[in-house]
Amino acid sequence: MKAVIIAAGLGTRMGRLTESLPKPMLQVGGKTLIEHKLDALPEGVDEVILIVGYLQNIIKKYFGTYYKGKKISYIEQSKLAGTGSALWLAEPMLRERFIVMMGDDIYSSVDINQALKHEWAIVVKKSENIVSGGRVIFDQRGNLKDIVEGVHEEKSGFLNTGLYSMTPDIFKYKLVKLQGREEWGLPQTLLTAAPDVPIKVLLSDFWIQITDPKDLENAEKTLSQNMLDLSKAL
Repeated sequence: MKAVIIAAGLGTRMGRLTESLPKPMLQVGGKTLIEHKLDALPEGVDEVILIVGYLQNIIKKYFGTYYKGKKISYIEQSKLAGTGSALWLAEPMLRERFIVMMGDDIYSSVDINQALKHEWAIVVKKSENIVSGGRVIFDQRGNLKDIVEGVHEEKSGFLNTGLYSMTPDIFKYKLVKLQGREEWGLPQTLLTAAPDVPIKVLLSDFWIQITDPKDLENAEKTLSQNMLDLSKAL
């Protein structure tokens, strides 16, 4: 099975931290953000496709062609045109069910394994303070109903983490262009498949969204506390 990690962005909101380093290569807890994802993957995932762009040679030099027994392949997104466009570049390499993750967030192995139990899934995080991002709406059966992007008046809800399980059938659908932008979104395109296939909405066990330097600081504290709690439990 393959995993796709979208890691091509500029990371402009990180300021000076990403002037000479791609955002997914920033470190938290002594590991790069990409390594956190690779280490969370189960043995059943034997190949990882990294969609790279900005300062891609740093990523390629660091990881090479294998990481802890998993093959690493690279695809260049020369024009940054959204997460949907990024995934579509990998279409020729995806012939069976696969998972997708964002390159600058931290996910748990529990969430990844949970997603892999379903052909189609989107992982969400319950939040009492949603300011922006993709608010996920689901029906009584727990299947995807809608994804509402932008600034939200209602603060509580379920936020899209950017972790998905899907099949190559996703490529049968036309990419959805984001309004007023030369970008095509993966969540918006996934939503067009929802009337045809049940896309399970799964509640996240652990997710750290990293957008700016403050998030990076908070991630460091969160991971340190988790390690402390684990050591106390042993």
